[in-house]
Amino acid sequence: MASTFKPSGEVHVIMGPMFAGKTTSLLRRVKSESNNGRNVAMIKSSKDTRYAIDSVVTHDGAKFPCWVLPDLSSFKQKFGEEAYEKLDVIGIDEAQFFDDLYDFCSQVADHDGKTIILAGLDGDYLRRSFGSVLDVIPLADTVTKLTARCEMCGKRAFFTLRKSDDKETELIGGADLYMPVCRQHYVNGQVAVETARSVVEAHKIKSEVSTEVASVV
Repeated sequence: MASTFKPSGEVHVIMGPMFAGKTTSLLRRVKSESNNGRNVAMIKSSKDTRYAIDSVVTHDGAKFPCWVLPDLSSFKQKFGEEAYEKLDVIGIDEAQFFDDLYDFCSQVADHDGKTIILAGLDGDYLRRSFGSVLDVIPLADTVTKLTARCEMCGKRAFFTLRKSDDKETELIGGADLYMPVCRQHYVNGQVAVETARSVVEAHKIKSEVSTEVASVV
């Protein structure tokens, strides 16, 4: 009796701070798979509209057509059952934005026999776990941690510093809002941001008080 089991797939995680070349590495690996005759598809979150709506785009402009989805659970249906069966490799960019990342990777690699290559931030601007990228590591065949170059000193950058005082976790932007930094300049940068925020708040309170006094007078 012939076995009905499909061969197992694989999960490969590429992570690191912003500007570390995660998307470039992802595209390189997916294109390599395609050049080797494997059927590939790319997915990115519908939240990321920075460079193009229907393509994964690196910071330096390299592009690859993709499926833009709010979640991963809808991919199989939208891609089509027949086409999905023939699919070998699925690339996922900005993986931190998908809440169902773990379940998708588990199902697709363990039961559907596909290879998943995902790229995403491992931490947010506060250096806390961002989305589900770290949750997938126990499922992964390989994990690659990339580094950028610190904008302040040129050393290896492991962290992402937010330039603004916005506090929401998901604030999508590029070099206008973020910079890669080493540990020293992350700590110093956080102090600088907090100091700037305190100065702004102090001026705001002073202005409000002056306005109230003026209205009383």
